[in-house]
Amino acid sequence: MSKLNWILFVARRFAQVDRSGRSAVTTFLASLSICFGVMTLIVVVSVMNGFQQGLIDSIMEISSAHIRVTPESSFDVAKFQEFCANPENEIIVAEPFYEAQALMVGLNGRQSPALIRSVSPDIFKRDAGFAKELRMISGSFDLKNQNSIVLGSELARVLGVRLGDTVNLLALSGGSDVDLLSDNRLFTVSGIFTCGYSDINASYSFISLQAGEKLFGQNAPMFYNLKIKDVNGDSRVIFRLQQQVPELSAESWRSYNRSFFGALRIEKNLLMMLVLLIFVVVGVNIFNGMRRMVFERREEIAILSALGSKKTQVQLIFIIRGLLTGLFGAIPGLMLGLSLSVSMDTVFTIISKLAFYTQYFFVMITNPGMASFVRENPMYQVYARIPARVMPEEVVFITVFGVFSALVASWIASRNIQSLSVSEVLHDE
Repeated sequence: MSKLNWILFVARRFAQVDRSGRSAVTTFLASLSICFGVMTLIVVVSVMNGFQQGLIDSIMEISSAHIRVTPESSFDVAKFQEFCANPENEIIVAEPFYEAQALMVGLNGRQSPALIRSVSPDIFKRDAGFAKELRMISGSFDLKNQNSIVLGSELARVLGVRLGDTVNLLALSGGSDVDLLSDNRLFTVSGIFTCGYSDINASYSFISLQAGEKLFGQNAPMFYNLKIKDVNGDSRVIFRLQQQVPELSAESWRSYNRSFFGALRIEKNLLMMLVLLIFVVVGVNIFNGMRRMVFERREEIAILSALGSKKTQVQLIFIIRGLLTGLFGAIPGLMLGLSLSVSMDTVFTIISKLAFYTQYFFVMITNPGMASFVRENPMYQVYARIPARVMPEEVVFITVFGVFSALVASWIASRNIQSLSVSEVLHDE
C-alpha cells in the first residue's frame, strides 16, 4: 500500500504540472476524443437497437410468434391443448390460424399480392403482444362478421381502399377443392393497421377463422402460433412438446427468421466495428502523446530510479495517467450518450427543423418562387417515433472499451522506460 501511495502521489504531481502547456492540450484532446467516441457509439447502437427491435418485435408478435407448430395427419388436438394449458410448459398463447397467398383487387381494379391469415376473432383481446405491435389507425380489429377483413396500411394504400370499402380475393392459393380464380370472394374492410415492419404493412391481411375454414378448403393445413414466457427458452419448450405430442413439427423463431435476423446481427456488428475505429485513432493519439511525455520526463524517471524505485513502478505512474485520461473521457461520454439516447425524438425533431430552415434559406436566396414548395422531410418524424433502446451490457462494454483503449496505449508507450539507462540520463544532465 505504501508503494502505491507514492506512485499515486507522483502521478498526481505530474498531472498538476502538466495542466498548462502542450501536455495539457494533448491530454484534454485525448479525453475529449474518448468522450465523443463513447457518446457516439452509445447513441448509434441505441438508435439501431430501436430500429431493429421494432422489426423483431413486429415479426415475432404478428408474423412468426416464438414457436410455429405444424400438425400432422394423426395430430391429437386434446393432448396438444392439455400441453398448452399446463403452466409448467410456459406457454402464454396458443393461437390456431390458416394462411394463404392471394392476389387482392381493390377499387378501380387496383391489384396487389397479399398474405391472408385467418385468425380467431378475439385474438386482439387474448394476445397482448399482438395487440401492442399491431396498431389500428382506422376502424378496429373486428372479425366477428365472416366477410370482414383487416388490411395493412401500405396494402390498403396500394389498393386504394378505406374503411368500409370492398376488396376481392381474385386469385387464392388454397386446397385442391378451392378455385384459383373467383370474382365472388368479397370482403369489407373493417380496419386498417400499421406496425414497425413495412413488409407486414404492405402484405398482411386478417380474416376470421371461420371465414378461413370456408375459404381455404378442407385440405388447407392449420398452424399454431405459440408464445412463451421466456423467448430464449424456445428449445426447451420444443423438446417438451415433441416428447409429449410427437404428431407435429415445431419450428423456433430463431430458425424461422434465421436469414433476416442474421442480416440484422451482421449489420449491427459491422456498424459497431466501424465506430470502434474511433477508439483506435484515439489510442494512437494517446500513444504519441504519452511517448513524448515519457521523453520529457526522462530526468525525473532517472532520479526516481536512482532513489530505488523499480522501472515497473515508474511505468505504472504513466499507466495511471492513461487510466485517468480514459476515465475523464468515458464517464462524461457515458452520461451524454445516455441523455441523447433517451431524448432521440427531440433530437430528430431539431434536426428536421434545422434541415428545413437551411433548405428554405438557400431556396429563398437562389429561387424565391420555389420557397412555397419546401417541406420538412417526413422521415425525421418517423424516426422520432421509434424509441432508442439502451442495452445495459452494450453500454458497459462501450464505456470499458473506451477506458481500455487509453490504458493499452499508455502501457505500450511507457514500455520505453524499461530500456532507459539511468546513468546515461544523469551523465547527460
